[in-house]
Amino acid sequence: MQAIVNACSSNKIKAQVSVVISNNDKALGIEWAKNNNINTHIINHKNYETRELFDADLLACVEQYQPDIVVLAGFMRILTSVFIQPLLGKLINIHPSILPKFKGLHTHAKAIEAKEKLHGATVHFVTPQLDDGPIILQFATPVFSHDTEQTLAERILSLEHVVYIEAINMIISEQVKFEYETIF
Repeated sequence: MQAIVNACSSNKIKAQVSVVISNNDKALGIEWAKNNNINTHIINHKNYETRELFDADLLACVEQYQPDIVVLAGFMRILTSVFIQPLLGKLINIHPSILPKFKGLHTHAKAIEAKEKLHGATVHFVTPQLDDGPIILQFATPVFSHDTEQTLAERILSLEHVVYIEAINMIISEQVKFEYETIF
């Protein structure tokens, strides 16, 4: 999130961040955003009986800012169709693996365990299926024999900051368009 805000501030992304929202009141990014005069909201999912009720309030909060793009950056919560469906084509995420490999959590450990030669990250449009939306951009980096989950995660995170900014710019400049079919 900080890399994206900084890229907007330095005009590497020709956009502005309207709001930072977290479901975690201890998220360091909230305080950082406040200190940088960005609107913030905390919507604690623990205060809701269902995921759908949480997602409805999250959606209402997001929609009041009328965003062109909604960027998930460190938002570690599975979202339901209640939130995703109205934002199809506007909602993006970065996942720390070369999708379709290693969906979900613990991707770096899975890559090391599988003895992958390459590991990376994928920026994708979010759809109701977890880590399954249309791919915008991917990158890969070698997995070294001495890598641990932590060293691999650190190397990939530094590259994620560059790739996420590039993907956002691709959307803004309309180099990438959302295409998605639902089957009923």
